[in-house]
Amino acid sequence: MASTTRVTMPQLGESVHEGTISKWLVKPGDKVVEFEPMLEVDTDKVSAEVPAPVTGVLKEIIAKEGETVQAGAEIAVVELDGDGESTSPPAGRSAAAEPRPGGDEQEPEAQAEAAPKPAPAPTPPSPKGRESESGEHRYSPAVSMLAEEKGVDLARVKGTGLGGRVTKRDVRQFLEGGAQGGAAGGASPAPTAQAAPKAAPSEGDEVVPLTRVRKLIAENMTRSKTTIPHAWQTQEVDMSGVVAHRSANKTAFQQREGFSLTYLPYVVAAAVAALREHPHVNATFNESELLVHRDINVGISVGLEDTLVVPVIRRADGLSLAGIARAVNELADKARTKKLSADDLTGATFTVNNSGTFGTLFSYSVINPGQAGILTMEAIVERPVAVNGLIGIKP
Repeated sequence: MASTTRVTMPQLGESVHEGTISKWLVKPGDKVVEFEPMLEVDTDKVSAEVPAPVTGVLKEIIAKEGETVQAGAEIAVVELDGDGESTSPPAGRSAAAEPRPGGDEQEPEAQAEAAPKPAPAPTPPSPKGRESESGEHRYSPAVSMLAEEKGVDLARVKGTGLGGRVTKRDVRQFLEGGAQGGAAGGASPAPTAQAAPKAAPSEGDEVVPLTRVRKLIAENMTRSKTTIPHAWQTQEVDMSGVVAHRSANKTAFQQREGFSLTYLPYVVAAAVAALREHPHVNATFNESELLVHRDINVGISVGLEDTLVVPVIRRADGLSLAGIARAVNELADKARTKKLSADDLTGATFTVNNSGTFGTLFSYSVINPGQAGILTMEAIVERPVAVNGLIGIKP
């Protein structure tokens, strides 16, 4: 009899502890092949395809679409390719009653426990909320952070995740719906400020549901504005030298590298030089300390049709202008073709944003959570300025 393996949620990045299953690319009974995409997962950093870790047949999906799952939690069961014998249970017999790998049958008590039970009658909410066997609360860091930001008592939130685990979606539904389905046992939430009524759609209006990625972007921007003190300033820069250098080299660069030399690598190079001179800006921080980084890892904002990603140029201070240009081009190509990995999107110590491609002169960027600053490059335009007592045209 072929053996089975349980597929777990991978950790999609150094600081990513959970992911939301946006789409299963296979269904029970389908063959899965090792290293080929099996499902799509959204995190607060990236949307990624997760490959199958083994080759076999998908027997069971444990975590459904839309469910937020902790890294390392079981999400599916795959029957491994072996002698070709199916382990599908006979009609009328539950999968839970099948022999476990190794030939041991479940005890009758375990079989009875696996059988469907009638829904229990509602019980009063426990004052301790959902707890582990040791009596301690077990909430993911992301859930705890969201609850703390929103002032939600997690003991009052009914969990819909695996084993009754409270997910971020449960917390958001608790906030949106109050006692209707959000509070455990129907307990009423503490009085809160009444939200403004939503505008009802009129005839001809189009309702566009938010994608998981857009929701995550909104959450990150809100977290940034509520946890990071933003102070904005803008300065004009004489770009004459940069414009002249690019004009003199862009044709040869195009022929040598196979892509255009833009102004963005110049701005990244200038930002790297400034960060080397002012290392405390090349830092991440929390409420009690500032972590000044040795490496300068520059995040580059890349806007796509329906999302915004910030891939990272690692150790940008060790790259030449051409090296920075190559890195920017490579990351932009990977973003457009949806080939960015979680590692491409983590570890930035500072961000450069090029909103000037839209012709803007003054824009206010939001700092990526954890970082100390962001530099926005605006449009380069010619304008009359005073030069040695005379009026001249400068970029």
